[in-house]
Amino acid sequence: MEYFIILLFAISLLLILGILSYTKVKDIKALAEKEELNTLTKDFPDNIEIAKDILAKLNNTGVTIEEDKQAQASLYIAVTNKIIIASGKNTFARVQTIAHECLHSVQDRKMLLFNFVYSNIYLLSFIVLAVLLALGVIPNGVLAILCFTLLSFVYYFIRSYREMDAMTKAKYLAKEYMQEKEVTSKEKIEKLVEAFEQNNKIGIPYTIYKLFSNCMVKIILLAGICLIRTIF
Repeated sequence: MEYFIILLFAISLLLILGILSYTKVKDIKALAEKEELNTLTKDFPDNIEIAKDILAKLNNTGVTIEEDKQAQASLYIAVTNKIIIASGKNTFARVQTIAHECLHSVQDRKMLLFNFVYSNIYLLSFIVLAVLLALGVIPNGVLAILCFTLLSFVYYFIRSYREMDAMTKAKYLAKEYMQEKEVTSKEKIEKLVEAFEQNNKIGIPYTIYKLFSNCMVKIILLAGICLIRTIF
């Protein structure tokens, strides 16, 4: 019975938040498809040069920069101290996105490395726990799920803090960079900054939801495994 209650609560919470965030996904796509906005960054340098300039502003020039045309999203890899930039010159958010990854590179180094190690331990613990619960090795499934939920809270807190910090500051850093470059008009910069603000209003809650749902899905799967074992 307790596993059914856990499943019901977790799935209900996930569905409610999912319905609320679905409209945000549509808003993000609509914003990204505005040609008027996407042409505003055409006068700026290529992505790698932008990254180098922004890193220089942050006094962090030791980062390796790579542009990957196959990548779906840009990211910063703490262990190798590398920024991978997804190709896309004709998108209004590219300066903000690059600033976001550059900001990740100057976040507390110990926290970044801890996040990398902990994320891998977290994923491994889920796999091991799922197998042990499926085999019936762990008799107290509720306690196991509770312990994993605590691990999930730590994972969620660290990831959400890092993302919110970078997403919030990226708008201001990108604005400073664009103003210093002076390759486009003040009017165009203001339009881009306004679009950045809209992007953050949509993107920050959606990013938080994705991180939360990532944890909740794992908890649902563990509870589902336990429920199946009690039935059969």
